[in-house]
Amino acid sequence: MLLPVLTILFLATLIRSAFGFGEALVAVPLLAFMMPVATAAPLAVLVSITVAIVAIAQDWRHIHLRSAAWLVLSTLVGLPLGLLALHRMDARLVKAILAMVIVAFSGYSLLGRKRAALSDDRRAWIFGFAAGVLGGAYGMNGPPLVMYGSLRGWSPQHFRATLQGYFLPASLITLGGYGLTGLWTATVSRCYLMALPGVVLAIFLGRSINKRMNARAFILYVHAGLVIVGALLLFQAVSGPAG
Repeated sequence: MLLPVLTILFLATLIRSAFGFGEALVAVPLLAFMMPVATAAPLAVLVSITVAIVAIAQDWRHIHLRSAAWLVLSTLVGLPLGLLALHRMDARLVKAILAMVIVAFSGYSLLGRKRAALSDDRRAWIFGFAAGVLGGAYGMNGPPLVMYGSLRGWSPQHFRATLQGYFLPASLITLGGYGLTGLWTATVSRCYLMALPGVVLAIFLGRSINKRMNARAFILYVHAGLVIVGALLLFQAVSGPAG
């Protein structure tokens, strides 16, 4: 089981480093096939912190600080609800909700149509709150944030940098919540340390890929793959035993 886990974390980090988001959308659902969501979520958060530290060191000048601050503050409100859901909800229901979020988000992204726009940060709290709930429950803050960045019309450079400005404090807060509720376990730390060399390599490879590849086409392939993963995860949730 170790090799598949390391491979998933490498791939997820590669995607996050290349595009600024997406590692939890890949890591958590795929890891959920091999371990409880309560283990996969904090593991994904540890990887997120690592990627954010390196990315901020490289691109801190392009962060929209005001947007990042509003998103982080509103995440604090949603986080406790997400942690409560992770502890109280049936594992099959958690997987089903996660699958539907992935399919809905990736389907929205594949449509490629900008139906609305936001000119300021007044509604940032809505997206930050949703990110907090998803982050606490599943370790995947990304979908509401990506939608917000798209609605704000950020350039790819500012998009990636601002998301890292959000992910670092938000992930640290989320990890603290996992620690306080007993979800940051020795198993999580052991998996993270074993994956760390591959994660660091993927961070730099992802940055190189970003400079050389057609990012739009690659993102389309990623979202198409995520729709398949979400559908498989939903099937597992419906047909599998409770856990």
